[in-house]
Amino acid sequence: MPKLMKFSRLLSVLPLLFLAGCNMVVMAPSGDIAAQQRDLIVISTVLMLLIIVPVIFLTLLFAWRYRRSNTAATYAPEWHHSTRLEIVIWAAPLAIIIALGAVTWISTHKLDPYRPLDRLDAERAIPADTKPLTVEVVALDWKWLFFYPELGIATVNELAAPVDMPINFKITASSVMNSFYIPALAGQIYAMPGMETKLHAVINKEGEYEGFSANYSGAGFSHMRFKFHGLNREGFDAWVAKVKQQGTMLNRDAYLKLEKPSEKEPVRYYAGTDADLYTAILNLCATPGKMCMNEMMHIDMMGGGGKESTENREKLQYDNRHAGEGVVQPGATVPATGVPAKAEPPRNSDGNDMQHDMPGMDMQHDGHSMPGMSNGTDPAPAQLNNNN
Repeated sequence: MPKLMKFSRLLSVLPLLFLAGCNMVVMAPSGDIAAQQRDLIVISTVLMLLIIVPVIFLTLLFAWRYRRSNTAATYAPEWHHSTRLEIVIWAAPLAIIIALGAVTWISTHKLDPYRPLDRLDAERAIPADTKPLTVEVVALDWKWLFFYPELGIATVNELAAPVDMPINFKITASSVMNSFYIPALAGQIYAMPGMETKLHAVINKEGEYEGFSANYSGAGFSHMRFKFHGLNREGFDAWVAKVKQQGTMLNRDAYLKLEKPSEKEPVRYYAGTDADLYTAILNLCATPGKMCMNEMMHIDMMGGGGKESTENREKLQYDNRHAGEGVVQPGATVPATGVPAKAEPPRNSDGNDMQHDMPGMDMQHDGHSMPGMSNGTDPAPAQLNNNN
């Protein structure tokens, strides 16, 4: 018996050991936006527990009280209705749903990542003369590139900001979609090619925090991490001076080399950048000879470019921009790379390709023909023939 008691005490301690090894940064953040999001999680959980806990307790209580061996319990097989009980059953969940709806409505607008900050924390408003720090974020394969346009510097896999200074993030990606996430600072925001998302946040405590991509994006995704430094004003100025002293120049050529897929990239500093480089990345035209998306959108807005716009076709192909160098972009397939899909054709019970057992069908593996169609020798209908 003593051994059994000792073993049971050990089992009761094990959950605490597991919790001690967990990273609880989401529930103990250092930025005001993340703190408000933490409070939202706590409020929602408590409101739901107001129903969950009593239901679990009453389930166990009824199972015990009305067990078969308890002959003293009231037995009423003809009972079917109680107005008071119905009021409790429906009123309590309704009140909780209304409360959750109100909290959700308020938080959805108050914590909108596109909404500029109106406070530093729960007790301090933003001083009138405060100028936010702008950071332009680019998700590359598989590393993070940060531009500081007002300071003229850029970094790879390292980010820093002064404590109690609002930060305006502008976020995009070079190829596939990623998710920019610093748990201690704010919630995750998607980084998508050809699009710009925004995030407004502030860090309230000095320290070194973890940042990473929270959206799977290919082979190097697991190592797509960076450090975010919350510094006092003097520390941030010293960090900027170090970047300018140790950094090199980030021009178009240097960026195109950096853009190629790579894993476990070390921290890099750039003391200067091309002024329009982030805009070119956002509009998918950092590669020479490519048309910028905003230029194409302007042409579309003006009604199109007519027949001469066919010359723009190659300028608007982005997924194969490194194909000539033997680099395949993540997620790029036929026809951008010429690499056929890896999926095997369906087979019947005999192990034979099903498409050969179905008469009147000629399926191609290049993705250009459909079941029941010929191999492409028939002319297209007149209404689909652009040459008519």
